[in-house]
Amino acid sequence: MHRFDSPFGSVVLTRERKRHILIFHPDVASCLRYFSETLAAPERTIRSAYDPTVMICYRFLRRRRKYLAIVVKTGPHPFILTAYLAKKVKKDII
Repeated sequence: MHRFDSPFGSVVLTRERKRHILIFHPDVASCLRYFSETLAAPERTIRSAYDPTVMICYRFLRRRRKYLAIVVKTGPHPFILTAYLAKKVKKDII
């Protein structure tokens, strides 16, 4: 289990969620080292259109020319739901 500082408090990445990310989004494996800085100071943050307690934190990765998107379930015990690479940021930036 890993913990990261974020605007939502200490965010947890469990083994199960890390496994999910590596299986369903294997291109993120080489981006795990950016999780800490992305969560500590996201370049952009939006609220999920489906769940108001879910936030998506973005950081542009120049070498990949894509955004690292980390999806966080906020609340008393925030945790990472998933992460993926995106060509663009979703609308409705907070």
